[in-house]
Amino acid sequence: MDEAERIGTESARLLDMTPQRVKPLAGGDLSPVLAMDLPSGERVIAKGGPSPETEAEMLRTLAEAGARVPKVLAVSRICLVMEALPQSGGLRGAGWLELGESLLRQHRAPGAPDDTPYGWPVDYAFGPVPIPNAGQATWTEFWAEARLRPSLPELPAPLARRVERLAAQIDEHLPPRPFPSLLHGDLWAGNVLGDQGHLSGLIDPACYYGDAEVDLAMLHLFGAPGREFAVGYGALPPGWEARRAIYQLWPALVHLRLFGAGYHGMVAGLLDRIGV
Repeated sequence: MDEAERIGTESARLLDMTPQRVKPLAGGDLSPVLAMDLPSGERVIAKGGPSPETEAEMLRTLAEAGARVPKVLAVSRICLVMEALPQSGGLRGAGWLELGESLLRQHRAPGAPDDTPYGWPVDYAFGPVPIPNAGQATWTEFWAEARLRPSLPELPAPLARRVERLAAQIDEHLPPRPFPSLLHGDLWAGNVLGDQGHLSGLIDPACYYGDAEVDLAMLHLFGAPGREFAVGYGALPPGWEARRAIYQLWPALVHLRLFGAGYHGMVAGLLDRIGV
């Protein structure tokens, strides 16, 4: 039994019903994603992943913070079953405004622990790439130890030296204690669903608490949000342009580790922008 069949079988067990139709969905680069039509006529989404139970908790936490995310219907260590959000294309003007406003509410919601506010209660992963999330008392320590240095053994030596140099100098680049916002953690356009131009919801989180600018950096790395997004989200603190390259370096490093040398130029270019 392959992974998709395993997810389908486990989903049927969790729901205690046999779906009428099961269809693999595109976009599951790191784990199969299935659309399942139930006898009731409802469509649900089932997926595996590094830790379905962790993802379910992330979705619940995002919902509590005011984010639009799929409702968790059932979960086990094998798979997560969620409602299927309506989807009919990308965001247009009003949808970008909605995303900006929704993300601002999410980022302002309290919830991080007082003693070690930066991080998440458990580690996670992007496929085979671990995401260390151990809480830290300062944001700079978290970014250096949980987002930069873990990639060093996997990088070509010239890039590793530059990333280590940045980690050693991180206090010069990032604020030590920004408000610990609840981050989506993988906020690229493919994880933002639109329906008739409006925001339908966010999927595939990799949550942790940190500087809100991390989500914005990711959103701008592989796409260009409509100008209405900035209106909905509002002004950023001074110096955000310099910090953006540092926050974009993390997903670039992940892509280099996942997909290979084609992302070498992106990583090197970001390090050039940072000046290390």
